[in-house]
Amino acid sequence: MVRRIFVAVVFLAAVASGSAPTKASEAPWCAVTSGGAGDMHWDCHYRSIEECRPNVLGGNRGYCNQNPYFVAQTAKSGQPRKRRARPQ
Repeated sequence: MVRRIFVAVVFLAAVASGSAPTKASEAPWCAVTSGGAGDMHWDCHYRSIEECRPNVLGGNRGYCNQNPYFVAQTAKSGQPRKRRARPQ
């Protein structure tokens, strides 16, 4: 009985938190900042280096780096391309 209650509480806590884990591959650029004592924090949600730079230059010690885990998604087209005949 106690075990069922424990499992139910853990399940409800997981559902209630509603926070999905963030993916390291969200965007192609990361702001890598120093937390002190060699601790580096990778904040990977920047679509370009221009978006990343203000975070690093705004008082945070660090640099912008390409996200090593980013995988670009290919765009899917709804219709196949029409082939054109070459003029003869």
